[in-house]
Amino acid sequence: MEHTFPIVAGLSHAAIRTRSILDSVRFYTEVLGLREAFRMHREDGSLATVYLFIAPGQYLELFSGGEREHSLGPEEIGVCHLCLMTKDIQASYAAVKQAGGPIDREIQRGRSQCWMFWTHDPDGTAIEIMEMPPESLQAQADRRLAMEEGNAK
Repeated sequence: MEHTFPIVAGLSHAAIRTRSILDSVRFYTEVLGLREAFRMHREDGSLATVYLFIAPGQYLELFSGGEREHSLGPEEIGVCHLCLMTKDIQASYAAVKQAGGPIDREIQRGRSQCWMFWTHDPDGTAIEIMEMPPESLQAQADRRLAMEEGNAK
């Protein structure tokens, strides 16, 4: 059945449960440069959730209270990693390195012709930092789909 309206209008947030929410907030703000949007507390006053701003309507949601290790290998089913976009891969790489963030894989060109490097947060969540140059398959798809959407209106 084809829908006459889009059911999904965007990606609102990705959620990560953390062992130490404050360590994670520090990593995502001080190493990756995200800004804290707001905090939510439990009834007892303890910190439950921190939202970090990515772009209008897009957030990273950090939950406190993680206790058990979760390891997702290449054969396991489920969410594999978090990918955050950048406009300048070289500057982002240098900033992460200068802030003392771990570099798991150096800058490389992906099969889709995007540029990327990899890091991870304090809990081991794999993070891809990606730049989509105009020749990348993602940027080409963005242009094509935007044109199709414009013609459909």
